[in-house]
Amino acid sequence: MSDEAGSSNSMTDEVKEALGVIRPLLQAKGGDLQLVAVDESTGVVSVRLEGACKGCPHASRTIKQGVERILKEKVPEVQEVVAVP
Repeated sequence: MSDEAGSSNSMTDEVKEALGVIRPLLQAKGGDLQLVAVDESTGVVSVRLEGACKGCPHASRTIKQGVERILKEKVPEVQEVVAVP
């Protein structure tokens, strides 16, 4: 990720790169996530939880306090992360 003006990295590319940091943490606990969509106009990122994370009672906390927090830190354009079935 580059902070330089005119960077060729799209928001989607930056989200994918950030998810590359997050995924091993989920995989270590038997879970995973899949990027479904990035709406660059609204800053909403849609993900699908998989494996042990799918249906976990802590899934919403994982999305909001984990994935969303990290994505917002790494990609300032991200406004919200939502889980889709």
